[in-house]
Amino acid sequence: MPNRSTLMTGRMPSQHGVRSNGIPLTLDQRTFVDELRANGYATALIGKSHLQTMVDYPPLTGPRAGRIAADDAREARTVPTDGDAYEQESPRRWDDPAFAMHLPYYGFEHVELATEHGDLVRGEYRRWLARKGGDAAALTGPQNALPAGRTVRVPQAWRTRVPAELYPTTFVEERTIAYLERHATAGAGKPFFMQCSFPDPHHPFTPPGRYWDMFDPDEIHAPPTCRPPGDDAPPHLRWLHAERAAGRARTDTPQLFAIDAAEAREAIALTYGMIAMIDDAVGRIVAAVQRCGLAEETVVVFTSDHGDFMGDHGLLLKGPLHYQGIVRVPFIWADPRAHAPRSATRNGVAGTLDIAQTILDLAGVPAYNGMQGMSLLPAISGEGAPIRAAMLIEEDGQRPEFGFPQPPRLRTVVTERERMSVYAGAAWGELYDLVDDLLEEHNRWDDGARRAALLELMTQTSLELWDRSPAPTRRA
Repeated sequence: MPNRSTLMTGRMPSQHGVRSNGIPLTLDQRTFVDELRANGYATALIGKSHLQTMVDYPPLTGPRAGRIAADDAREARTVPTDGDAYEQESPRRWDDPAFAMHLPYYGFEHVELATEHGDLVRGEYRRWLARKGGDAAALTGPQNALPAGRTVRVPQAWRTRVPAELYPTTFVEERTIAYLERHATAGAGKPFFMQCSFPDPHHPFTPPGRYWDMFDPDEIHAPPTCRPPGDDAPPHLRWLHAERAAGRARTDTPQLFAIDAAEAREAIALTYGMIAMIDDAVGRIVAAVQRCGLAEETVVVFTSDHGDFMGDHGLLLKGPLHYQGIVRVPFIWADPRAHAPRSATRNGVAGTLDIAQTILDLAGVPAYNGMQGMSLLPAISGEGAPIRAAMLIEEDGQRPEFGFPQPPRLRTVVTERERMSVYAGAAWGELYDLVDDLLEEHNRWDDGARRAALLELMTQTSLELWDRSPAPTRRA
């Protein structure tokens, strides 16, 4: 939720307020989609949003623990927790056949929502499934799973009974193409922005049909770091492996846990299956763009909201350990009018923070005050413009974990050469040389000179990213 909110606003979590999952993006936050819509664009969202909470469970800690709404919780800042406007991704709302979303939704005037993951996706997908003759109660979940066809040890994996033609990936593909076809015939030349957001790849691992066994785990190599950590590894990594070895780890929740190489190979194989299905869907969507006569004026952007460990450092899922497998996400920008040399390279780093401003720049729409990203168009177009020297990552946990007595809070600075993470309340930290130690196995935190230089860079980057909205209204 923090990174998706940053994608939408071009602002850091500390500024847009979504510090962790479970805090909805407030509806008074301006998004780049709002700006596009205000400047004549048709806007549509097909698939996952996750700008509001997708579950109805109360938090584990804090003033709202044990309840969904808390009349007795006194906050310095109002956090929306209830009311129709902030329950639009709630399973309870979508259980009501009459429920309809309040539009526009963060700038999207057309929304067909998919919530949750794997074959457990809900929202508008379930209505589509029913229209197709599919019975969710008889098809979805581990209780309805087909025989796996092989031994599956990795947690949260089952061979779904949902056929590929009724799976959530197909829903996103089909409804995206339907919107494109409708816009091409009835859009009257109006420019459009649409977000086509697949719930996969994600746990639970449930690729349907032929995608289930498309990849053989025995032919896949586990990551080279998929092994128990040494005594010099960071404390939180050692804690995760110790919990699994002692049989105390929870492997049935979204919380990160340790795995062995065999489990990693299975998770990777099933994830490859999910990705292959998305590849096929993206291919058909791009073909539809061409068929509809939109290809010459349509830029296609491909990205993700987070990575996944997939066995890196012997871990599965995601969490507040900022190894490269988690913090690096794909970013593909395909502009049919671009003339940059294919071999052009640019030094520096960029991030989700920069996507909103880049899209507005492409559309010729001015950035609004408070945006903290930078347009990557000059670098993309081959003008030789510099990119950032460093990116700052903000993470605030929601629950105590990894041996921390309170929810972990950390800040990470990433350059081309190095990654340094600082944890609140901890006397230790992490510092890795991403050139000489790409696998991040040798912590150089004790290198005082490098640590001091990166701490200064982190401070300067934090200052640069501090909020400039609202602007002063007087000189007083």
